[in-house]
Amino acid sequence: MRGTPKTISLRRRLICDLMHASMGVPFVSLSRSLNIRPVLEARAAATTPAGWAAMFVKAFALVARDEPILRTVYAKWPWPTLYELPKSVALVAIARIDHGEECVIPQRIAGPDTMTLAAVDAEIRHAKTAPVGDVPMFRKIMRATRLPLPLRRLSWAIGLNFGRQRGNWFGSFAVSSVAAYGGGELHPITPGPFIVSYGMVEADQTIHVVIRWDHRVTDAAPIARVLTRLEQVLNAEIAAELRSAGSKPIRAVGT
Repeated sequence: MRGTPKTISLRRRLICDLMHASMGVPFVSLSRSLNIRPVLEARAAATTPAGWAAMFVKAFALVARDEPILRTVYAKWPWPTLYELPKSVALVAIARIDHGEECVIPQRIAGPDTMTLAAVDAEIRHAKTAPVGDVPMFRKIMRATRLPLPLRRLSWAIGLNFGRQRGNWFGSFAVSSVAAYGGGELHPITPGPFIVSYGMVEADQTIHVVIRWDHRVTDAAPIARVLTRLEQVLNAEIAAELRSAGSKPIRAVGT
């Protein structure tokens, strides 16, 4: 069968590099439906509600502030070690159309637990809407992706295998979801160590959350606790911040 050869675009090359870097990571996943009624009510009443990605980014970072294992990465060089980062660094998968092509590019958010929810949301919205060349993280990634294959492999190896550089390039956790496109249980892969995915809000006021993690870093029991704590943080700290940001005005009803 005679087909049509197509050149791998810069955007697809990035995903090819990401998948190559993710090979060999021993991922395990745990999923659970979280009851999020309080945060749903707070979000419904907010004048300018934050997006779900921002809420999950900040909530996970708040949990990680008290759970150092969530800020720990596996590094191979100069010898295999577990490296604890001083703060959380999130990578958020941003769906874009660049040069007429649908693609996904990660946006880096450092220390989201110390930022306001509005600031986290603003960074994500900027990454979604600004020209790709105006987002510093996107420019940095695309510069590396333009390198010849041997240099790309070297740059990824340095970023992945030295603990300090993992925080600079790949963060301590990632957030990815297809809920905006109709939901579904997404099990994405990254170089690790943690990736959070969430589905659509269900009629019973629950949301399905999946955490995938590098089994070299931790085991299932701590992640089960993390899911419980994540539900608590969403319904407490995140809901409280939504309420403090201001409520929609109540419209008077004529009689």
